[in-house]
Amino acid sequence: MPPEFSTVEQYWDTPLDISGKTLNVIKVYKDGSSVIKDSEKNGYAFMKVSCLHCADPSCVSACPVSAMTKDPVNGIVSYDKGACIGCRYCVAACPFGVPRFQYDTPFPQITKCQLCAHRMKEGKYAACAYVCPTGATLFGKVRDLHAEARRRLALKPGEDAEFPRGNLSTHDQSSFPAKAAKYLPQIYGEKEVGGTQMLKLSAVSFEKLGMPTLPERSYAATSETMQHTLYGSLVLPLAFLGVLSYVAKRNVKDDEGNDEQH
Repeated sequence: MPPEFSTVEQYWDTPLDISGKTLNVIKVYKDGSSVIKDSEKNGYAFMKVSCLHCADPSCVSACPVSAMTKDPVNGIVSYDKGACIGCRYCVAACPFGVPRFQYDTPFPQITKCQLCAHRMKEGKYAACAYVCPTGATLFGKVRDLHAEARRRLALKPGEDAEFPRGNLSTHDQSSFPAKAAKYLPQIYGEKEVGGTQMLKLSAVSFEKLGMPTLPERSYAATSETMQHTLYGSLVLPLAFLGVLSYVAKRNVKDDEGNDEQH
């Protein structure tokens, strides 16, 4: 896709959010003088915004035609425009507001990051991690990402450290020397809505960086449990039949009363 620009003004950091055209964007947090990196006061910080590829994705659960699917091997949540009926249930279901609908095209579809699945067929990996010069964005198996996140959290703020770049699960990555940040003691995505395969560390409040506070139980698990309980025990069907029976009897009585009057 060609780069997306604001229709009002050509901002240097345009676009400001993901959209039907932009699948991946870096958002900036700024406060006061904005001179101290990774500081909530008088500082600035960055946050990568894209699909988090949930362990139990609500978009997959909400899609009635399996246009949204989760690969059982690599865990990538993908979209099939050929199966999509345009209901946009996935847009409403995602707690991170990731799937976007193309309202400005005659043949719209849902758009979202699919973790460069097309590159993996060629033996490559996600382009965002491939080009990141500092190791701020990494690719790899979730267990390796967890281990690296815990290692970074254990670093003393300000100490010199090496930050791996590229693919954590192979041995072809290089590293970037930098001073450790004063991270918050949280791996975002470790527990949120059942866990996500995209993990995040930050020295600034996740809420201030646009990441919502969410429960540990996934919305998909909650809704499916309710559905299985209601339909599995025939609560909803029986309730529906009960309403129909009540309406039918009432109508019969009304008809009988009218017949007697005539």
